[in-house]
Amino acid sequence: MPRGRPTRSIIRQNIVNILAVIGKAYGYQIHKLYIRLYAPCTREVIYYHLKKGAQLGEFVLEEIKQEKGEYSWGTSVEKNYYRIGPNAKPKIDLKLQEHVKNNSA
Repeated sequence: MPRGRPTRSIIRQNIVNILAVIGKAYGYQIHKLYIRLYAPCTREVIYYHLKKGAQLGEFVLEEIKQEKGEYSWGTSVEKNYYRIGPNAKPKIDLKLQEHVKNNSA
């Protein structure tokens, strides 16, 4: 067994499953869906796993958008859109598929 911390993560696998179903999304969208379907977690954990998954090739940073609006912190926001990468191994999650199907209409 190799030394160090294992690179697998249940949270990251759930994010892979989410992106496999919805295509591409930014961190806050993923977080909202994640806490509805799985255990509560912080946005920071989601952002950490998106960055770590991008390093491992599980996610690909598809685009970065600057959007204008009225936010509590200012007038613009940067949204990093991710999709699954070549090293991702999505698993079928019927609960996720049913939720997305019912809430997309």
